[in-house]
Amino acid sequence: MMRMWLGVAALALAACVSAGGASDPRVSVESGVVAGRTLAGVSVWRNIPFAAAPVGALRWAAPTAAAKWDGVRDASANGVSCPQPMLESGKANSGGAYGPVSEDCLQLNVFAPAAASKAPVMVWIHGGSHRTGAGWIYDGTEFAKDGIVVVTINYRLGALGYLSHPGLGQHSGNYGLMDQVAALGWVKRNIAQFGGDPGNVTLFGESAGGWSTMAVLATPSARGLYHKAIVQSGGGWYPPQTQADKDAAGVKLLAPLGVSETSTAAELRALPVDKLAALAGDYTPFADGTLMPETPSQALARGRFPDVSLIIGWNSGEDTLMGPSPLSEATLKQIPAIARMVYPKEAAAGDEALARVIFTDSLFGASARWVAAKASSGASGGAPSWLYHFSYVGEQYRGAASSAGHATEIPYVWKMMTSPVGDIGAGDKPMADLMHACWADFAKASKPCAQWPSYSAASDQLMEFSADSGVRTGFKKAPFKTQEAVGLPGLKLGE
Repeated sequence: MMRMWLGVAALALAACVSAGGASDPRVSVESGVVAGRTLAGVSVWRNIPFAAAPVGALRWAAPTAAAKWDGVRDASANGVSCPQPMLESGKANSGGAYGPVSEDCLQLNVFAPAAASKAPVMVWIHGGSHRTGAGWIYDGTEFAKDGIVVVTINYRLGALGYLSHPGLGQHSGNYGLMDQVAALGWVKRNIAQFGGDPGNVTLFGESAGGWSTMAVLATPSARGLYHKAIVQSGGGWYPPQTQADKDAAGVKLLAPLGVSETSTAAELRALPVDKLAALAGDYTPFADGTLMPETPSQALARGRFPDVSLIIGWNSGEDTLMGPSPLSEATLKQIPAIARMVYPKEAAAGDEALARVIFTDSLFGASARWVAAKASSGASGGAPSWLYHFSYVGEQYRGAASSAGHATEIPYVWKMMTSPVGDIGAGDKPMADLMHACWADFAKASKPCAQWPSYSAASDQLMEFSADSGVRTGFKKAPFKTQEAVGLPGLKLGE
């Protein structure tokens, strides 16, 4: 009888660990048991390690499995952010992050419907110029209310995430990209425990997160870890950089810290983390020949991009990344003569307006259109793509802004009433309802809202999210074709 009672108790405990109570949901993952919180039908687990702390010999190394723990890990509070420049005031930095930082930052957060079972999954890669930001900033509650399991991740940033240097070996760099792939691997192995379907994963991200999404799609080892993707203001044209280029940049970046080209890995790993986080460099994934054999642009042009459904788009005011007016004289002098013929309206408004539209169209608009066309043309397969343009300006910002700045679509996608990039007012709720529903529909059924047609070069139709949302045909076709003629040759798309 005692053995029978113990067996029943063990089964009861196992059930508790898998399902959890109403306010303390417990889930068993590969490293141990985590206890989250449930509120209003949404269960949330925070600060779950998906890889070992990248410290010591693991700094500038591929991520390894997270250490196992005994007992129940409290997953009710946010974790730390990865090392990055923080404001002394304690307010959010340009990536929306604030609070403590640590190299032991490879963790993720899960938002799930309380009774989820084989629910679609969305994995978010945050933006921040590959130098700032954190996964904990983003609240997946509204997606969970729609029956979707959302995962937000951290990844190594700045020099810790993307430094290349001869002392780190033949193929250094791309550590942040490695972390993103490792997080997706964790999702595939563990998300069913949270009620998610590992066979229906949407990868999405904005800005650096959109760029990272494209990089993951161009990474062969990540195939099978996702099934569709959304790229928000992530560009689409990525000039190739060689390992030699990146190594040289790394040597130059570290020179002020007394590091030379001949410094060893041990010497590099002894550098203080705060000194590394403060370094401003060109931090992006690159085609290293191993992890990412070619740029996403090259993979698309050569028919080697994964055949998955794709949403891609941009905002009307991406030029907010250029900073406030007036632009420097050096920037204005870079305006090519042909631009005055391509953009007569902006040229008439002055060089500042002209420089800003060139920036937005070349880095975001024309490149997104090109990606959508390539992804749906059959060159890479038969999965459809959808193109969007976001030009909606929130009601409280209309007096100061005439266009939708970089990242301002985020609160509408997530239906976050307050966010680091702006708040949603009562009058903005219809836009949030529409955009959020389109993203949720895509995650569930691989197709966004019904009124949004898939993209093809022949029809050239996109969805504009604006005060008068709807389908647009031939949007900026002539300027975008000119941008292609100017921009594509530098991408080295041939074999």
